[in-house]
Amino acid sequence: MLSLSVASLSFAPVAHVSSPVAPRSIIVMETKADLEAMAVKLNPIVKFWDPLGMADGTGMTGVGGDNAGSIGWLRHAEIKHGRVAMAAFVGFCVQSNGIHWPGSLTLSGVTYDQIAAAGGPPAQWDALPTNSKWQIFFLIAFLELWSECAMDKHYMKGGKPGAFPSFAPIRSEIGHPPLDLFDPFGFSKNKTPEQKQRGLLVELNNGRLAQLGIMAFVSEAKVPGSVPALAGKIAPYSGECMAPWAAGDAASVPLVKEMLAWVGPWGTI
Repeated sequence: MLSLSVASLSFAPVAHVSSPVAPRSIIVMETKADLEAMAVKLNPIVKFWDPLGMADGTGMTGVGGDNAGSIGWLRHAEIKHGRVAMAAFVGFCVQSNGIHWPGSLTLSGVTYDQIAAAGGPPAQWDALPTNSKWQIFFLIAFLELWSECAMDKHYMKGGKPGAFPSFAPIRSEIGHPPLDLFDPFGFSKNKTPEQKQRGLLVELNNGRLAQLGIMAFVSEAKVPGSVPALAGKIAPYSGECMAPWAAGDAASVPLVKEMLAWVGPWGTI
């Protein structure tokens, strides 16, 4: 049968050979129905809960049909906030127990031990030298720019929410960084689609819980006794938890002195 097929092809006229064209990537956008289905898997009791109508585009600018752009933005925002909260929760626990790196933090001789002795995590942040804070801010800015600009498809235009692009283009030029931020050791590349789907649900639920947890830590530090389960377990903090700069930064960072002096219409706690 195969020989007959080959013979018939040998007598066929030569077809026009066109230059290869790269196939178009299929853009798949999530819908509100997808969110509702995922919500049931995440929490069968609460299910889908959107009192502000954000999934319908209320107060948001959608991209694409059926509000898919806004949904992509919401999905990416929740995943990112959950990851940051999980890191913050673990970091708060570590710092609260006095665990820190050995040696000096700066060339001027400021040690990690001195920073750890300042108090709880918020007080430790205030105790950091200004230049150390700048380094952290610049790292965050780089990660934000890279995550927004280096993706093949943006999460609001059919890209995968929560995906963080590889550092491979930078690594090929300068050899650094040696590992990617997301899945640096490649643990997830061989997982089945079912395993990846379950991992996503676990990450979302853990991220939601971590957001509640880190806010409970901060609340108890700022207002002792406000979280009964944490009473006496969190070091009190009298500064401004949401202020990126402290009084020690006022000498070299513009407007910090004015920011700290401004109380605002709500007063202080």
